[in-house]
Amino acid sequence: MASNNIFSGLKVVDLASFIAGPSAAVILSDFGADVIKVEPPSGELWRHANKMPPQPVADDAYPWHLANRNKRGVGLDLKSPNARQVLEKLVKWADVLIVNTPHPARARLKLEYEDVVKWNPRLIYADITGFGDKGPDADLPGFDITSYWARSGLLSMTRDAGLPPTWPVAGSGDNATAMGLYSAIVTALYRRERTGEGAHVTTSLLAQGVWSASVSIQAALCDAKFFGLHDRAHPANAAMNVYRSMDDAWFVLIITPDKVAAVAKAIGRPDLLTDPRFADPSKLTANMTQLAAILDETFCSKPMAHWYEVFSGAHVTFGAVRGPQEVINDPQLRANDIVVALEGAGGKLTSTISSPIQVHGVAKAPARRAPGIGEHNEQVLSELGFSAAEIDDLRASGALSKAKEHAA
Repeated sequence: MASNNIFSGLKVVDLASFIAGPSAAVILSDFGADVIKVEPPSGELWRHANKMPPQPVADDAYPWHLANRNKRGVGLDLKSPNARQVLEKLVKWADVLIVNTPHPARARLKLEYEDVVKWNPRLIYADITGFGDKGPDADLPGFDITSYWARSGLLSMTRDAGLPPTWPVAGSGDNATAMGLYSAIVTALYRRERTGEGAHVTTSLLAQGVWSASVSIQAALCDAKFFGLHDRAHPANAAMNVYRSMDDAWFVLIITPDKVAAVAKAIGRPDLLTDPRFADPSKLTANMTQLAAILDETFCSKPMAHWYEVFSGAHVTFGAVRGPQEVINDPQLRANDIVVALEGAGGKLTSTISSPIQVHGVAKAPARRAPGIGEHNEQVLSELGFSAAEIDDLRASGALSKAKEHAA
């Protein structure tokens, strides 16, 4: 591990599965933390997400490497009585423990905060759930699609009028929640620096989803008047809408009031500024459909490259709608280290997505492939004080994965 990074020397045990918890650990690893990934001897299900539609299908286990790069791997069956001694030493070793097991199973495994803090009072216990620690649904399992998207209200709003809710982008809520959990961990670490005390920090997919939807949820809390679902042909505001260029490129356009005159002139329609249907504020709202139709016709007359120059020249906010295969060729990604090289994964997996935090003057740790199942069993357990014979006994009992494996 890097010896001069922000989190160099920080020890993290990642007991979490899938995306949100493990991705919070990835951010810590990007800045030098030593992260041990603990998974069942059979391996975590997310290892195989590249073969699980509607995820894009690939030979390379790209989701696994994305959520578990820069970690050392231990294969441990937490249900085995013999695993308890390993867990205890891991907790004593760790500064941070990340857990996302649902509370009923967590209680059976004796993984609750109260169960492990006795081993390490300075521990930062980072707890992530679907719906929070309290309430009637606290014990329910949750994925980002159910907890972050559906339950929070986001999924009801991210669709056009007359259409049913759609399937959101997999992992998008999880990765947003990972940022929240990372923030909670760093907040607790700062507190520990000041007080010497450990902490139990938590967030949930639901809380993060509501935070993401908070402008609308806050509006509901004060009984605001809501417009209907977005309808681009009949928008609430034609200046904040989705349009299409002549070459079938869709783009999002946001024209703030201070930019209306400049944009109208830049697109060759200064007449809109004096048109009584739109120049009169009292009539504008009633005529938004007509204005949207005029803008539709205007934008369909030129290719996206033309409008890119026009909008950039007018300093108006816009965004071309791009698919993943287009996004990866965006020069902004590599210029800003959003996409970086990935070492050792093999196959076509030579690049990965860096965490969205940069500290000027601090280089992140190079991105290295995720571990195989139990790849670092001997190394980690030896560091924890287990002898070779004890490691063999743990393996023979089934508590420890039997064979060294390299990355999937």
